[in-house]
Amino acid sequence: MKLLTGIACNLKGLKLGIRTPKLLALGLIRFAVVILFTVAFAFFILAYYQEILSLIWVRPESLWVLWLWHLLSWLLSLLLVGLSSLLAYIVAQIFFGVFIMDTMSRITEQIVTGGVKQPEKMPVLKLFIFLIKQEIPRAIIPILITFMIMALGWLTPLGPILAILASVVAVIFLAWDNTDLRPARQLESFKNRFKFLLKNLLFHIGFGLWFLIPVLNIIFISFAPVGGTLFHLDTEDSKHKE
Repeated sequence: MKLLTGIACNLKGLKLGIRTPKLLALGLIRFAVVILFTVAFAFFILAYYQEILSLIWVRPESLWVLWLWHLLSWLLSLLLVGLSSLLAYIVAQIFFGVFIMDTMSRITEQIVTGGVKQPEKMPVLKLFIFLIKQEIPRAIIPILITFMIMALGWLTPLGPILAILASVVAVIFLAWDNTDLRPARQLESFKNRFKFLLKNLLFHIGFGLWFLIPVLNIIFISFAPVGGTLFHLDTEDSKHKE
């Protein structure tokens, strides 16, 4: 049931985001920021592509080995582009994306409840630093866990199974990155927020399933803060009714 609720909640958030001009504009800005950083990082890394390749393996003179060098060159270019995309996402997310996401979350809460619940009013600079501190563990920890699972897959015969597990872990943390905005803003401890994630794993898997669909994933990720905020508002409303 929670799995289906997660799927529906992300879709509901997307619909609200597209219908609301401010949320639509912020979602498009978030998308543009990630693309801009990705292109910039890719250009910078590929500019030093030949130097990196030379450090790994100098071009051989033998024609028998040259084909292997070209294969390595092609694989390295793919790896560097993938690395640049990952670095771009982390930098854009920590320094820009999280601020846009928090603003989207606030607007959503304002639309649904008529106000934004927050323990204290923070100056813009203090709020910005606070958001970055909250985002660093949410952005770095899942990437490290995913890489560890993938590395295990390369070293053991369980590669295909661990690849699926790595995808599940990735979507869980991507979903949590969006559902955690409101609790973090209310200064709840990281420990309590992580416990809440563990209690609602199926919901987060459902919420993040949209992120596995090519093309659609970019759209859903851009507006996911809306659905993540709706989830917490619905959860809070259910507790009050009980």
